[in-house]
Amino acid sequence: MIGQSLNRVDGPLKVTGRATYAYEHWGADQPLYGSIVGATIGKGRITRIDTESAERAPGVHLVMTHLNAPVQGPRDESIPFEYWRAQPVLTSPDVHHYGEPVALVVAASFEQARAAADLVDVEYTDERGRFDFAAHEAEAYIPKEVNAGLATDTAVGDFDAGFAGAAVRVDQHYTTPYEFSMPMEPNACLVEPRGEDLVVHVSCQIVDAARASIANTLRIDPARIHIVVPFVGGGFGSKLGIHCETILAALAARTLRQPIKVALTRQQIFHLVGMRPTSSQRVRLGAARDGRLAAIAHDVTMHTNPDMEFAEQTAATTRSLYAAPHRLTSHRLTPLDLPRGADVRAPGEAPGLLAVESAMDELADALGMDPVELRIRNEPTVDPERDVPYSDRHLVDCLREGARRFGWEHRPATPASAREGRWLVGYGMSAAIRGHFQGPTAVRVRLEADGTAVVQTDMTDIGTGTYTILTQVAAAGLGLPPDRVRIELGRSEFPTSWGSGGSWGAANSCTAVHRACAALREKLLHAARGDTRSPLHGLDPADAVFSDGNVRINGASETLSEVVARNLPEGVEAAGETRFMGDEPNYAAYSINTYGAHFAEVGVDADTAEIRLRRMLGVFSVGRVLNPKTARSQLIGGMIWGAGAALEEEAVVDPRSGAFVNRDLAQYLVPVHADIPDVDAVVLEGYDDKANVLGAKGIGEVGICGSGAAVANAVFNATGIRVRDFPITIEKVLPGLPPMDT
Repeated sequence: MIGQSLNRVDGPLKVTGRATYAYEHWGADQPLYGSIVGATIGKGRITRIDTESAERAPGVHLVMTHLNAPVQGPRDESIPFEYWRAQPVLTSPDVHHYGEPVALVVAASFEQARAAADLVDVEYTDERGRFDFAAHEAEAYIPKEVNAGLATDTAVGDFDAGFAGAAVRVDQHYTTPYEFSMPMEPNACLVEPRGEDLVVHVSCQIVDAARASIANTLRIDPARIHIVVPFVGGGFGSKLGIHCETILAALAARTLRQPIKVALTRQQIFHLVGMRPTSSQRVRLGAARDGRLAAIAHDVTMHTNPDMEFAEQTAATTRSLYAAPHRLTSHRLTPLDLPRGADVRAPGEAPGLLAVESAMDELADALGMDPVELRIRNEPTVDPERDVPYSDRHLVDCLREGARRFGWEHRPATPASAREGRWLVGYGMSAAIRGHFQGPTAVRVRLEADGTAVVQTDMTDIGTGTYTILTQVAAAGLGLPPDRVRIELGRSEFPTSWGSGGSWGAANSCTAVHRACAALREKLLHAARGDTRSPLHGLDPADAVFSDGNVRINGASETLSEVVARNLPEGVEAAGETRFMGDEPNYAAYSINTYGAHFAEVGVDADTAEIRLRRMLGVFSVGRVLNPKTARSQLIGGMIWGAGAALEEEAVVDPRSGAFVNRDLAQYLVPVHADIPDVDAVVLEGYDDKANVLGAKGIGEVGICGSGAAVANAVFNATGIRVRDFPITIEKVLPGLPPMDT
């Protein structure tokens, strides 16, 4: 079963509307509805808040502000991971950023709550805030570490000497904007009080983090919190932790002793969920005339919130990618009075590769060298900064296969030299790398007396196909057809996992299921061999084969249901788990990553500078593929995301108030079908035995890594214009377009 393109087992539920998401749950009692009132200043203090009109409005049950909100637990920095910490709200009159909650209005209907929210009258003392990144970039400081516990700075060799002595040098700055995850399902929840307990239906990626965060905020025993999240309508990092709507709903539910529903509006998500920080990146490359790098440096400055630090690992992507004896990477943070930075799909690699792979294209142009050949010449034999071997690296294979499939030999050798009518045509490419991570995950696999297997874990399916791949691994592990396997996910009563995110979810959960099935097979064989009534009695278990719902040893066989019914009538179960990567010796002994190569063709209108993506191809090496159909979907989705980052995606801050001025999907542009005509993803066969026993690695994010740079490099090849301030828009290209022949 592993490696087959099995259709999604949850597909029928989703296409018929029977898959229930957080806000759609309905308990025994009629819920009340909450509407959040956000601050209309970016920095300051509430001097007066009048809730009387709102409290008298039809259907209103509660108006909660900092004056009457329950006491909450503090954000405990000793808890090592942000998403498990308390997330207190309405704790003081201070306003830290635009849109921060200043009140929650709870009413009998959504419409009544929203109407009453408009009646809350708030007066502020406005303070001077820091909202402009460029104006405050010089105030940057050095964080202790960056995301994922990685080192803030690294240095190998003598970069200054190596760069100064290089025959060809590139020294450029690239900027990337604020970006948001924006999943289809907004952040939403239903909180139901049941005695002293709370049942929380919430859209989240990590169940254990949600439970701990709510319990720490409410200062109650985590056992009192019951998280239910069978389906998530996309996350992309925005639901790794829970947000203010869930805390406010929980506070109101405990206060009123009634179920409460709260959902963020699309506009509120821009200010209340967190975003990819804006960045200023300096990339320096020094090479010999033959293209071999002597020195490489990647220095990044990005925004952070002064109260909740977040340092995206943007320069870390450069550490394992190319060989060079002299190396330097650094991260700096500029505190601004804006929402906190957060994990957004492929944190670090997505913005980092946009800069580094653009710089590599600039180096290729300066050398007059094919960009594919330049990358192949700088292929390392060991990790150049950690000095350990790679577990499984096929980047060169991706580059060569991608070039062959794409027709790279037809690339215009000279920028702005190829035209089709009024369209300037260009090709671009880039390399991709993404670290492979592992976190602790536990599962329970149970075989019922009727031969049905049930897999339980609090792992979430955020639309990536978790139900399907776990079905495949369990079916393979127990020799059952897929329809005899039932997957149960997303409940805090199930064994604990690190959920979905960071491209770790599939490998973690599938490895744990594989191990649980192995343990379950041992129990079944022990029962059958010790049973004198079994045809398998006394036979050598080393020869056992599980298939088609049977266990066979040489010529003898018995159905699993018979083994269980006769020996274990109550059913039998076993557990499996994975550990933190720091506890696995392979992660210290090897550099474990996924890889890819992106190729793009664009057309640029020579009169208007309109940019049209014509086609994209990605070729990837990700170890063993569990399900080619869902894997391809994940990779293509990432590639499209990268194209959007290159050409469209940008949140703009009003420097007077700290508000995002384009806070809806009409103005915060993301690709639509008309923007993406022809995208394909190819995965090379592979098996990384250093990653895990299945040989599989994460794929959810490597698709976005570098894909935007391939598009940007194609724009340069089409026009001869290098845009280093992303996204690449008409007004940045138009002034430099070559004149059309008359």
